[in-house]
Amino acid sequence: MAASSISTDRSGAPAARTADGGAPLRVLVAHNRYQVRGGEDAAVARDLAALERAGCAVEAVFLDNDAIDSAPARLRAAFSATHAPDGITRVMAAARRFRPDVVHVHNFFPLLSPGIHAAARAAGHATVQTLHNYRLACANGFLMRDGAPCERCVTGSPYRAVLHACYRGSRIGSLAVARMIDHHRRAGTWRRDVDRFVALTPFARERFAAAGVPAERIRIRPNGLPDPGPPPGGPRDGLLFVGRLSPEKGVLVLAEAAAAAGLRITAIGEGPLAGALAGHPGLDLAGARSPEAVQAAMGRAAALVVPSLWYEGLPMVVAEAYAAGTPVVASRIGALAGLVADGATGLLAAPGDAGDLGRALARIAADPAGAAAMGRAARAVYEREWREDVTTRALLEIYRDAVAARAADASLARTGS
Repeated sequence: MAASSISTDRSGAPAARTADGGAPLRVLVAHNRYQVRGGEDAAVARDLAALERAGCAVEAVFLDNDAIDSAPARLRAAFSATHAPDGITRVMAAARRFRPDVVHVHNFFPLLSPGIHAAARAAGHATVQTLHNYRLACANGFLMRDGAPCERCVTGSPYRAVLHACYRGSRIGSLAVARMIDHHRRAGTWRRDVDRFVALTPFARERFAAAGVPAERIRIRPNGLPDPGPPPGGPRDGLLFVGRLSPEKGVLVLAEAAAAAGLRITAIGEGPLAGALAGHPGLDLAGARSPEAVQAAMGRAAALVVPSLWYEGLPMVVAEAYAAGTPVVASRIGALAGLVADGATGLLAAPGDAGDLGRALARIAADPAGAAAMGRAARAVYEREWREDVTTRALLEIYRDAVAARAADASLARTGS
């Protein structure tokens, strides 16, 4: 395990008002980074930069999975994830030095654990947990099994995951993660130790509430995205997929749908299905591309396609497409069904249905004027909901809400009422 921290402590500078007009906040961010950097890591980095620009003093403690490089190491990490004392010690050492108003936890698995909230609470800090994935209720974090959505552990026993080897195909690993979920559910961690939760979408809020997270503490706040500027003018052409080439992303269905509709989709990304999809008549595999190249491709495309088979958290490719004035063709499932307004900011198709997806692709490809109108509506949604200044103000409000809740709890504890 490795840990690192960064600090943008402004305590020595004259106090400035934050972006929401309030007093400056001190925020300690804790995040267990992934071995393969992904959307959560990028979202945390964007939040840190946005908080600093908003006038906060910020410190981040990152735990890295680089040493978890074998099956035995993964099992040891999974079984330690119920408490993870080493990770908690590192974060709380930073908290003692930095004295934050808020400890904001992003990914806690496997080197940090939900136990970080109890430690932060005992030290008097308000705590916030962003719910990037469904790990609080699901061993694999996706609410997906055998290629389809699964919610058996949302309201039932998390040990059902052991039967199906939901975590990395391992029953032993699934037992370790189920043990973590069960322990913190029974211990009341989510009700006792976390002041506010951040759900990325209304759909996610509903699922977490069903899993026992106190609904009154869940706030909806999407990840923010800096404004790339006005969408490029001129004609659009071609359909685009951006993401991991893996089964849950629906790329096999996409390839079949595109071929049946007589279309070719440019696919940017890498993943385990790259070899199987090479040379497929429906896809042009472009491999990995820089963020700048992806943004340029978004600005040229007639539409982005998101054919996912799982619920998704908040796929930032949708925000990126909307920022570029590009409509989205997506599966009518989970968060996507709420992110894409059918016929307004894009089109929806039945998940896993190549025929229905093919018809949606053909429809948007054949109507450039309609696609352009959807793109303008998509850009308006971005400006209203996902622009960085909007989401940063929302996050600061959540922090202040959490601080007030912690202060109220402390007052009650002192008076004994």
